[in-house]
Amino acid sequence: MRIVIAPDSFKGSLSAPQVAESIAAGLRKIDPCLECYKIPLADGGEGTTRCVIGASGGRLLSRTVTGPLGEPVEAEFGICADNKTAVIEVASASGLTLVPPAGRNPLRTTSAGTGELILAALAEGCETIILGLGGSATSDGGMGILRVLGVKFLDREGLELGGQVRDLARLERLDLNVLDQRLQDVQITLACDVDNPLCGPQGAAAVYGPQKGADPEQVRELEALLDHYADVLEAAAGCQVREIPGSGAAGGIAAGMMAVLKARIVSGIEVVLELLAVEDLLAQGSIDLVITGEGEINGQSIRGKVPIGVARLARKYGLPVLALTGCIGPEAEKVYEQGIDSIMAIAPGPISLADSLARTEELLEETAARVLRLLKALHCAN
Repeated sequence: MRIVIAPDSFKGSLSAPQVAESIAAGLRKIDPCLECYKIPLADGGEGTTRCVIGASGGRLLSRTVTGPLGEPVEAEFGICADNKTAVIEVASASGLTLVPPAGRNPLRTTSAGTGELILAALAEGCETIILGLGGSATSDGGMGILRVLGVKFLDREGLELGGQVRDLARLERLDLNVLDQRLQDVQITLACDVDNPLCGPQGAAAVYGPQKGADPEQVRELEALLDHYADVLEAAAGCQVREIPGSGAAGGIAAGMMAVLKARIVSGIEVVLELLAVEDLLAQGSIDLVITGEGEINGQSIRGKVPIGVARLARKYGLPVLALTGCIGPEAEKVYEQGIDSIMAIAPGPISLADSLARTEELLEETAARVLRLLKALHCAN
């Protein structure tokens, strides 16, 4: 039997490589000779850089950049083996985990550090940049990134604005004349795991503002700022961006990058699957089962999470897909329409979240072992 193990991380407990290893360990307890293909995955959020670089034989680099609160932070990015493709995560330089819970306020955070990583990639001669948008602390519409890359944000009098999110209220136009010239020859791909627009009830402020520390009044202020910003972006771009699915990703970074830098937005998991040539493996005709998973599977998983990307690809080749998860959330049954055949929670019974997080490795191994016992029993029955 040949099994592909292609999970995301179980956030708060295990990285994707650790999840894949735990599942493989559980399977091999039952059958030491089992062929397991471990492919840890990510969907544009935390872990994307290491996932792609680790599998492609590239290299990781570190730079001191501006953190989301303006303080210096150490952030990493990767360069693939071709020495021309950079992989950058917004979360590395501008991520929510870099801001203490008590200090979280998207009206005060900046994406400037991510722009500094892009400059570092340009200095390395990269011609393609894949920017993972997950896990941001910001709602600045990419203003921090764009200012670092040379864009001037001007008020009605033509004076340059500062880099605070509230400065967007006085924004009149963008001056692109001093944009870093190297960007003309660079293709930027935005790897995204959501389809929210920039503005509106499903937009960056309404949906993700509270997760980044905004109270209801601040959410309303952010909505007004981003709505005004969208007017200026659309005037600069000559096209509509606020309603594009995914333009609200990373606090509107996607909208800013699409409007000014002509970046294209794609499903993060699809980009990763393509970079890692997962389809080539599934198409061989020798795979018997695909196991994927993440910390929680629910109705939102169908909007671009790892298990759904894996399942859709596996379905092309008629392969059964099992998803292991720490929690089966509301409307999880929606994933069955996308190619997942079964979901299995790893908890053996009612246990606390703290206990589950502490025991994730053990629980994954035990669940994987039960899965293989069941498969062998069914095989014997047939």
